[in-house]
Order: sequence, then C-alpha cells, then structure tokens
Amino acid sequence: MPRIITDNNTLYSQYDTLQAGDIIAVRMRLKVGEEHLLLDLEQRGIKIIPSATAQLASRSKAYQARIFSQYMPPCTTVIYSANDLLTTILQYQQEAIGQVVLKQDRKNGGLGIHLFSSIEEVFNLTISNSQIYPFVLQPYLPECRDIRAIFLGDYMEAYERDNPNSFRNNLHCGGLARPHALSPQQKSFCQSVMTRGSFPYAHIDLIIDKQGKHWLSEINLRGGLRGAQIKGAAYQKTVSSIHQHLITTQQT
Repeated sequence: MPRIITDNNTLYSQYDTLQAGDIIAVRMRLKVGEEHLLLDLEQRGIKIIPSATAQLASRSKAYQARIFSQYMPPCTTVIYSANDLLTTILQYQQEAIGQVVLKQDRKNGGLGIHLFSSIEEVFNLTISNSQIYPFVLQPYLPECRDIRAIFLGDYMEAYERDNPNSFRNNLHCGGLARPHALSPQQKSFCQSVMTRGSFPYAHIDLIIDKQGKHWLSEINLRGGLRGAQIKGAAYQKTVSSIHQHLITTQQT
C-alpha cells in the first residue's frame, strides 16, 4: 500500500524512504532554494498533491510569467540578468512603452509591486541593487479593473478589487471589494490557466483593460479571503475535500 502523507513534519521525517507510488497531499514547506525537491520527488515517482507545477508557480512570479506568458499582457517579461534587462529596454523603446510595473519574485500582497515612469528607471535601480533579480516586468495598463476569482472544485466566486488612491488594489493596501459575475469567456480563460498549470483549485487575479480584454495577473493555490464570501472553516473543509478526492483518484 502506498503511503499517504498529509503534513510536512511526516514528509520530511520520511523523505529519504519515500517510494514510487507514495502520495504527498500537502503544500510543501520549502525554504528558498529548496524547490529542487519537487523535481526530486517527481523523478522518484512520488505523487504530489497539489501538483509540483502548481506549488512552484504559487511561490514564484518569475516561474508564472514563464509558463503563463500566453495569458499575460503583451511584453510581460522575466528579467534574470542585466543582459535580459538591456534586451527588454530595446524592445520596450521600440514598442513606445512608457510606464512599467516591476513585480519582485516571491513577494505577495502587493508588497513587491512597483510602478516606474520608464524602464530606464528600472535599469538605474538594478545598478545599485543586483539582488533584485529575477523579477517580472510588464507595461503598466492604466484604468484597468482588478478581478479576484476563486475556484474550489464546484465552488466558484469572484469579486472586483478597487483602490481609487493607489494602483495597488490589494484589500490590505486599502482596496475595496464588490461581487463580480465572471463572464463565460472569463470563466473559460481561468479554467484554461488552471489546466495549463495543473492547479486543482486556485485564486486567480485577472486584469481587464479599457478595451475589455482580460489578462492573467497572478495565480496562487491560496490567497486572502477578506473580500470573499467563503470564509476560513468552509474554505479549509473544501480544500481538504479536494485533496481527498485527488488521493482517491491517484490510488485507482
């Protein structure tokens, strides 16, 4: 019988003895730089719930921008080095892109989101702060709407976040929430993103530009529930139910 591990303490105490077919059904607690353990487990035939891709994408905005680039605003780019930045400067100048948004890797809740008047300002920043790499760079889209969608199995809800005093719409940054009904196209878009990243459930942030075009801003396995109708206990129960269903599926 395969082992079924549902907590991190058991996972790491038994890590070296895990065998092909064993199931890990927990968001892994990983230190910065330990993400390679996800690859090790998959190479050994150990089943991971949620998927290794979903767990890594939830930790890294850079990884998200790499694998979900087709869903994100045009010219969204991951910058790994000064050479990448110089190449992107040329591209942005050719596209006449002015204001840009920099997203720091591994930062959440709006804390790693920065607005610059031009990409040259970003270059000047990196001269004195080489530790900022990698990061995500994209054109700033003014007057866009910010939608948070939550998908939990059969449960789905969405709400719009708005902050008239800041370009950061995160609720703990002063944003306000109001319910939003996802269009069939938006729902299908979100489901396509989840399928691409092997997300069994997700918090998905969409941005809708002035022309009504929707783009992916971010996806995560978890997020704040301040503006959501579903609350803590019900949320955790639903996630646990999804995990149990996936465990059963993996055993057959």
